[in-house]
Amino acid sequence: MVSKTVTINLSGDAEARPVAVLVQRASQFDSKVFIRSADKQINAKSIMGMMSLGLSQGEEITVSAEGDDEVAAVDNLSEYLESAK
Repeated sequence: MVSKTVTINLSGDAEARPVAVLVQRASQFDSKVFIRSADKQINAKSIMGMMSLGLSQGEEITVSAEGDDEVAAVDNLSEYLESAK
């Protein structure tokens, strides 16, 4: 399992479009991908789960993945969350 803590830099609060893009990116990987915020851990491939997190600009979260392409998944999602406009 690979994990990385990142600071969210999404435009505004994590509204529907940025979250949908995040789920779409996570779904491209075979690995199990999770986002942890505070005491919640959510499957990053679940749009409903991700919307329930209510991610906010500047919030620190942990991106983790387990599987054959775990490093690529964590790197891809971390880069998106840190630099999305």
